Amino acid sequence: MKGYVYYSKAESVRNRAFIDDLIIESERIGIELQLLVEDEKPNSDADFILFRDRDTGRAIKFEMEGSRLFNRAEVNRIANDKLRTFELATLLGIPAVPTNRIRSIDEISSYPCVLKTVDGHGGNEVFLCTSALDAELFFTKFHDRKLIVQPFIESGARDIRVFMIGNEIVGAVKRTGNGSFKSNYTLGGSVEKYILSNWQENDVKTISQAIKSDYVGIDFILLPDGRWLLNEIEDPVGARSVYVTHEFSVAEKLMRYIKGKLSRE
Repeated sequence: MKGYVYYSKAESVRNRAFIDDLIIESERIGIELQLLVEDEKPNSDADFILFRDRDTGRAIKFEMEGSRLFNRAEVNRIANDKLRTFELATLLGIPAVPTNRIRSIDEISSYPCVLKTVDGHGGNEVFLCTSALDAELFFTKFHDRKLIVQPFIESGARDIRVFMIGNEIVGAVKRTGNGSFKSNYTLGGSVEKYILSNWQENDVKTISQAIKSDYVGIDFILLPDGRWLLNEIEDPVGARSVYVTHEFSVAEKLMRYIKGKLSRE
């Protein structure tokens, strides 16, 4: 069995340790896995591409050329659009952070609020706005992007990220922000292992089944009263927080899943 793991050039450098783990674990189970970067083209005899990028157009192109992608382009399209993610949650009856498209600061009804680019990731294009001046600065900076607005929800800068491989929950972490309302681990927040309740497991499995995902992270804001609200779906999702809180290789579980999936198709 042969396959590729696709990354952009910059992300292939940043994620070198995970790429190496994927290649090692693939070799152990009889998969020849190679790195595919930027505009490199896969050989026609490859069985799959593990797509680790946010370029939905490229994912669609690979699929149109006949490649089997993990995740599918449609998963990438939904996960990298926060408005589509909210619309999906609404259809599924999953509680989610209210999200609306916004084109002008005149559409903001109250402060504080959270403004985001619809396709940003890593917490880098997320701003807490306490006044019209804050919002104006955000609109100026991202004037050429599609923007959304959400109410500011007090959560103690805590959220839960659940890691799904297929419809299996392989791990969950609680992330807490460090001096910021953002809880992202890569932005300096702390992280700890988290055990889901039965109703939380039902929520995440409902989402993964609906989008037919292969490997995603699903993020929920954790409320003070114990409830949670869906915030984002991450594709591709980074595994750093799993590796520091759990005692297994995400790469091993993912490559075994891919081999099993292809064997059944």
